[in-house]
Amino acid sequence: CPVLRPEKFHGNKEEREFQKEETIQPGKFDVCVTSYEMVIKEKTHLKQFAWRYIVIDEAHRIKNENSLLSRVVRVLRANNRMLITGTPLQNNLHELWALLNFLLPDVFSSAEKFDDWFQIDTEDQKQDVVKQLHRLLRPFLLRRLKVEVEKSLPPKRETILKVGMSEMQRKWYTQVMQKDLDVINGSGERSRLLNIVMQLRKCCNHPYLFEGADPDPGVTDESLIEASGKVHVLDRLLTKLKDRGHRVVLFSQFTTTLDLLDDVLRYRGYEFSRLDGGTNRVQRTVDIQSFNAPNSSVFLFL
Repeated sequence: CPVLRPEKFHGNKEEREFQKEETIQPGKFDVCVTSYEMVIKEKTHLKQFAWRYIVIDEAHRIKNENSLLSRVVRVLRANNRMLITGTPLQNNLHELWALLNFLLPDVFSSAEKFDDWFQIDTEDQKQDVVKQLHRLLRPFLLRRLKVEVEKSLPPKRETILKVGMSEMQRKWYTQVMQKDLDVINGSGERSRLLNIVMQLRKCCNHPYLFEGADPDPGVTDESLIEASGKVHVLDRLLTKLKDRGHRVVLFSQFTTTLDLLDDVLRYRGYEFSRLDGGTNRVQRTVDIQSFNAPNSSVFLFL
């Protein structure tokens, strides 16, 4: 195996200028490792090279062909391109086209033609489209499953609990629906309809997510748990899991919901760690190691 000369391209403006003069030059390095932000800032310098390979980790970041990062990486010349992502392609065909367009711009040049290939009008056509997509992706996709990488993982068991709403949730749900009944009937704008769906999702999570819904702000008691059907069932479930010696990872899409669950966990006296967009890298590493440690006392990772 040959010895490679990797160079990390990062730092402030002065450090990057030094690197461009001394190391990121033809014949002085084999591999350049850098971040999306550095690629955007230093695109003029990086465009000078004819790259043998361009490898993009977290490749779903370029699924929008109009984003700044996506436009920049498309102007870099390369003989070979590779995309690495842990996010399945599941949103829409246009995002799939954007990734394929980056890999083979000559073949996948037109988004309109790509959409026409997979036009869906009936349920039977939907099945045909799935088969076409499988055939199309097979030459481009190397898929690794968790069971192939980590042999010690137990089989996944998925349990879906359908939970009713509390009286307070039904009240807020009704208020949201009545306030924008004209939009529900189709006479409003789509953006307003989407906003209503978001408000209803908040209501289904917990009514205290609405400003002014909490009758005693700053006070944590049983009413915090009883006000939401989901939180009430979650509280009972966590009690059983804790008694049986399990440990839990608990996800939520909204930071505001994490704040509310934070209050619930503190009220119950559970030892837990929290990871969100405001957690710095050092604390994140410490918390993850603590949670994964043998015989860890941390019951839950939020």
